[in-house]
Amino acid sequence: MSAPGDQERDAPRRPMTPEEIEAANVGAAPRLNGRISLAEYDPRWPEVFAREAAPIAERLDGLDHRVEHVGSTSVPGLPAKPVIDMLLIVPDSADEAAYVPRLAEVGFALVIREPSWYEHRLLRKEGLDPSADSANLHVLSHGCPEIDRMLLFRDRLRADAADRRLYAETKRSLATRTWQYVQNYADKTDVVTRILRRAGLEG
Repeated sequence: MSAPGDQERDAPRRPMTPEEIEAANVGAAPRLNGRISLAEYDPRWPEVFAREAAPIAERLDGLDHRVEHVGSTSVPGLPAKPVIDMLLIVPDSADEAAYVPRLAEVGFALVIREPSWYEHRLLRKEGLDPSADSANLHVLSHGCPEIDRMLLFRDRLRADAADRRLYAETKRSLATRTWQYVQNYADKTDVVTRILRRAGLEG
Protein backbone atom coordinates (compact mmCIF):
# COMPACT_ATOMS: atom_id res chain seq x y z
CA MET A 1 0.00 0.00 0.00
CA SER A 2 1.26 3.48 -0.78
CA ALA A 3 1.99 5.67 2.24
CA PRO A 4 1.43 9.45 2.22
CA GLY A 5 4.36 11.70 2.97
CA ASP A 6 4.75 13.63 6.21
CA GLN A 7 3.67 16.92 4.67
CA GLU A 8 0.44 15.32 3.42
CA ARG A 9 -0.26 13.76 6.80
CA ASP A 10 0.17 16.97 8.76
CA ALA A 11 -1.92 19.44 6.74
CA PRO A 12 -5.14 19.66 4.75
CA ARG A 13 -4.89 19.96 1.02
CA ARG A 14 -3.60 23.23 -0.38
CA PRO A 15 -5.20 24.78 -3.48
CA MET A 16 -4.08 23.15 -6.73
CA THR A 17 -2.29 25.02 -9.50
CA PRO A 18 -3.58 24.80 -13.10
CA GLU A 19 -0.59 22.60 -13.92
CA GLU A 20 -1.46 20.21 -11.09
CA ILE A 21 -5.09 20.08 -12.15
CA GLU A 22 -4.12 19.22 -15.72
CA ALA A 23 -1.62 16.59 -14.58
CA ALA A 24 -4.12 14.89 -12.26
CA ASN A 25 -6.81 14.45 -14.91
CA VAL A 26 -6.99 11.32 -17.02
CA GLY A 27 -7.19 13.07 -20.36
CA ALA A 28 -7.73 16.82 -20.70
CA ALA A 29 -9.06 18.60 -17.64
CA PRO A 30 -12.52 20.03 -18.41
CA ARG A 31 -12.53 23.81 -18.15
CA LEU A 32 -15.35 25.79 -16.61
CA ASN A 33 -14.33 29.37 -17.47
CA GLY A 34 -17.46 30.59 -15.77
CA ARG A 35 -19.46 30.55 -12.57
CA ILE A 36 -20.54 27.66 -10.41
CA SER A 37 -24.27 26.91 -10.33
CA LEU A 38 -25.48 26.06 -6.83
CA ALA A 39 -28.78 24.41 -5.97
CA GLU A 40 -30.61 24.59 -2.67
CA TYR A 41 -30.51 21.41 -0.61
CA ASP A 42 -32.64 18.65 -2.13
CA PRO A 43 -33.95 15.88 0.18
CA ARG A 44 -33.63 13.44 -2.74
CA TRP A 45 -29.82 13.59 -2.59
CA PRO A 46 -29.40 10.98 0.19
CA GLU A 47 -31.72 8.69 -1.77
CA VAL A 48 -29.60 9.11 -4.90
CA PHE A 49 -26.48 8.33 -2.86
CA ALA A 50 -28.05 5.15 -1.47
CA ARG A 51 -29.17 4.08 -4.93
CA GLU A 52 -25.64 4.52 -6.33
CA ALA A 53 -23.90 2.96 -3.30
CA ALA A 54 -25.83 -0.32 -3.61
CA PRO A 55 -24.38 -1.48 -6.96
CA ILE A 56 -20.91 -0.36 -5.85
CA ALA A 57 -21.18 -2.71 -2.87
CA GLU A 58 -22.41 -5.50 -5.13
CA ARG A 59 -19.55 -5.11 -7.61
CA LEU A 60 -16.93 -4.91 -4.86
CA ASP A 61 -18.18 -7.98 -3.02
CA GLY A 62 -15.14 -9.75 -1.58
CA LEU A 63 -13.07 -6.55 -1.36
CA ASP A 64 -12.83 -4.94 2.08
CA HIS A 65 -14.44 -1.56 1.47
CA ARG A 66 -16.76 1.11 2.79
CA VAL A 67 -18.84 3.80 1.04
CA GLU A 68 -19.78 7.12 2.65
CA HIS A 69 -21.86 10.09 1.51
CA VAL A 70 -19.68 13.19 1.83
CA GLY A 71 -19.59 16.75 0.53
CA SER A 72 -22.34 19.33 0.64
CA THR A 73 -25.09 17.05 -0.69
CA SER A 74 -24.63 14.98 2.48
CA VAL A 75 -25.48 17.93 4.78
CA PRO A 76 -29.18 18.87 5.08
CA GLY A 77 -29.66 22.59 4.57
CA LEU A 78 -26.50 23.27 2.57
CA PRO A 79 -26.60 24.60 -0.98
CA ALA A 80 -24.49 22.51 -3.33
CA LYS A 81 -23.53 21.78 -6.87
CA PRO A 82 -25.97 19.03 -7.91
CA VAL A 83 -23.18 16.45 -7.75
CA ILE A 84 -23.27 13.57 -5.25
CA ASP A 85 -19.87 13.27 -3.57
CA MET A 86 -19.13 9.73 -2.44
CA LEU A 87 -16.12 8.33 -0.60
CA LEU A 88 -14.93 4.78 -1.29
CA ILE A 89 -12.42 3.41 1.22
CA VAL A 90 -10.43 0.38 0.01
CA PRO A 91 -7.27 -1.42 1.18
CA ASP A 92 -5.11 0.28 -1.47
CA SER A 93 -6.45 3.06 -3.69
CA ALA A 94 -3.36 2.74 -5.93
CA ASP A 95 -4.46 -0.78 -6.86
CA GLU A 96 -6.82 0.35 -9.60
CA ALA A 97 -7.22 -3.18 -10.94
CA ALA A 98 -9.03 -4.14 -7.72
CA TYR A 99 -11.95 -1.76 -8.28
CA VAL A 100 -11.84 0.39 -11.46
CA PRO A 101 -12.88 -2.33 -13.95
CA ARG A 102 -15.68 -3.55 -11.68
CA LEU A 103 -17.05 -0.05 -11.14
CA ALA A 104 -16.91 0.67 -14.87
CA GLU A 105 -19.65 -1.98 -15.17
CA VAL A 106 -22.02 0.31 -13.24
CA GLY A 107 -21.08 3.50 -15.08
CA PHE A 108 -18.18 4.93 -13.05
CA ALA A 109 -15.17 6.04 -15.12
CA LEU A 110 -11.73 6.96 -13.76
CA VAL A 111 -11.15 10.68 -14.37
CA ILE A 112 -8.50 11.76 -11.82
CA ARG A 113 -5.33 10.04 -10.56
CA GLU A 114 -3.19 11.72 -7.87
CA PRO A 115 -0.27 9.52 -6.76
CA SER A 116 1.32 12.37 -4.80
CA TRP A 117 -1.81 13.11 -2.73
CA TYR A 118 -2.66 9.97 -0.76
CA GLU A 119 -2.92 8.01 -4.04
CA HIS A 120 -6.35 9.63 -4.42
CA ARG A 121 -8.47 8.50 -7.34
CA LEU A 122 -11.73 9.99 -8.59
CA LEU A 123 -14.33 8.16 -10.64
CA ARG A 124 -17.34 9.91 -12.13
CA LYS A 125 -20.78 8.84 -13.29
CA GLU A 126 -23.01 11.13 -15.33
CA GLY A 127 -26.76 11.48 -15.69
CA LEU A 128 -27.91 10.16 -12.33
CA ASP A 129 -31.21 11.80 -11.50
CA PRO A 130 -33.26 14.97 -12.09
CA SER A 131 -31.91 16.22 -8.75
CA ALA A 132 -28.24 15.40 -9.42
CA ASP A 133 -26.23 15.78 -12.60
CA SER A 134 -23.49 13.33 -11.64
CA ALA A 135 -21.62 11.54 -8.88
CA ASN A 136 -17.97 11.94 -7.89
CA LEU A 137 -16.55 8.83 -6.24
CA HIS A 138 -13.39 9.66 -4.28
CA VAL A 139 -11.20 6.64 -3.53
CA LEU A 140 -8.75 6.55 -0.60
CA SER A 141 -6.94 3.79 1.30
CA HIS A 142 -7.80 2.48 4.75
CA GLY A 143 -5.96 4.56 7.36
CA CYS A 144 -5.57 7.65 5.18
CA PRO A 145 -5.87 10.77 7.41
CA GLU A 146 -7.88 12.57 4.75
CA ILE A 147 -10.74 10.17 5.47
CA ASP A 148 -10.99 11.42 9.05
CA ARG A 149 -10.94 15.03 7.84
CA MET A 150 -13.70 14.48 5.30
CA LEU A 151 -15.98 12.67 7.73
CA LEU A 152 -15.35 15.03 10.64
CA PHE A 153 -16.04 18.04 8.39
CA ARG A 154 -19.31 16.49 7.21
CA ASP A 155 -20.39 15.62 10.73
CA ARG A 156 -19.46 19.07 12.04
CA LEU A 157 -21.58 20.77 9.39
CA ARG A 158 -24.49 18.44 10.11
CA ALA A 159 -24.35 19.23 13.83
CA ASP A 160 -23.31 22.90 14.05
CA ALA A 161 -25.69 25.50 12.61
CA ALA A 162 -23.17 28.37 12.83
CA ASP A 163 -20.47 26.53 10.88
CA ARG A 164 -23.05 25.28 8.40
CA ARG A 165 -24.17 28.88 7.85
CA LEU A 166 -20.55 30.06 7.49
CA TYR A 167 -19.82 27.39 4.91
CA ALA A 168 -23.02 28.13 2.99
CA GLU A 169 -22.19 31.85 2.88
CA THR A 170 -18.66 31.06 1.67
CA LYS A 171 -19.99 28.82 -1.08
CA ARG A 172 -22.51 31.40 -2.25
CA SER A 173 -19.84 34.12 -2.31
CA LEU A 174 -17.41 31.95 -4.29
CA ALA A 175 -20.17 31.01 -6.73
CA THR A 176 -20.40 34.64 -7.87
CA ARG A 177 -16.83 34.51 -9.18
CA THR A 178 -15.52 33.17 -12.48
CA TRP A 179 -13.36 30.02 -12.29
CA GLN A 180 -11.10 28.40 -14.84
CA TYR A 181 -11.67 24.92 -13.36
CA VAL A 182 -14.31 23.56 -10.99
CA GLN A 183 -11.42 22.45 -8.76
CA ASN A 184 -10.49 26.11 -8.17
CA TYR A 185 -13.92 26.66 -6.61
CA ALA A 186 -13.64 23.41 -4.66
CA ASP A 187 -10.40 24.49 -2.94
CA LYS A 188 -11.91 26.22 0.12
CA THR A 189 -8.86 25.58 2.29
CA ASP A 190 -9.16 28.55 4.67
CA VAL A 191 -12.78 28.07 5.74
CA VAL A 192 -12.44 24.28 5.88
CA THR A 193 -9.38 24.59 8.14
CA ARG A 194 -11.20 27.02 10.45
CA ILE A 195 -14.15 24.69 10.82
CA LEU A 196 -11.94 21.64 11.38
CA ARG A 197 -10.02 23.51 14.08
CA ARG A 198 -13.26 24.22 15.89
CA ALA A 199 -14.11 20.54 15.54
CA GLY A 200 -10.78 19.71 17.19
CA LEU A 201 -8.86 18.11 14.31
CA GLU A 202 -6.49 20.73 12.88
CA GLY A 203 -3.98 22.79 14.86
